[in-house]
Order: sequence, then C-alpha cells, then structure tokens
Amino acid sequence: QVQLVESGGGLVQAGGSLRLSCAASGRTFSSYAMGWFRQAPGKTREFVARISATAYISYYADSVKGRFTISRDNAKNTVYLQMNSLKPEDTAVYYCAADSPPFTYASTYYSTARIYDYWGQGTQVTVSS
Repeated sequence: QVQLVESGGGLVQAGGSLRLSCAASGRTFSSYAMGWFRQAPGKTREFVARISATAYISYYADSVKGRFTISRDNAKNTVYLQMNSLKPEDTAVYYCAADSPPFTYASTYYSTARIYDYWGQGTQVTVSS
C-alpha cells in the first residue's frame, strides 16, 4: 500500500514556474514507477510525465516536453514535477500516481491512467494569462 500526497500547486502568471511535490508513504517507494497526470474542468485525465523506479528513464507528453521535468528522491520518498514556462492551458488539477511492479506493460501504455495502482488527491495549478 502506498499513500500519495501532492503539494506545491497554486496560482501563477503565464511564463512562470511551479514545482509540485508528491510525498509517498511506505518502505517500497523506490520500487514504484511514478507518474504525473492532470485533469482540467470538463476534460479527461491526461498523462503528463513518468519516471522509472531508478530514475534512469522518464517520459513526457508532447505538450509539456521541454518545459516540465520529472524527478525523484528515493531517500525522501518524494517525486517532483518542475514546471517552467507555464501556459494558461496548463491549468488543471495535478495528480501523482504510482505504478507497482512488475512492469509488464510496454512503454506505449505508460500514459494510460488505468495501469497506475495508487493515486493522490490532487493539487490545483492555475495559470493566468
């Protein structure tokens, strides 16, 4: 069992930056791949980024590539999402999620919400124009 708690959301002007954190409980955090998703009002949940358990490999949605960076600190049981050059269309509730081993899915499925086993409650990010 893993419990996830996001923090760091808020209101920022377009072009600004925010860093989201997701703190995980449990002793097995380092064995989980972690992801960030977001959901804007009236839209379906959307993949943002994923990082492997070892932090060696990361994946990004095309819409955030080059602007967002996912990272993790396994000693602190925390995963981060650094968001730069924010745009109004980045406005959403941001969720972190944990994918528990074994990782039997091909990488093409990493953007699919249903493969993630645990979810946080979300943190609101609002980007004003």
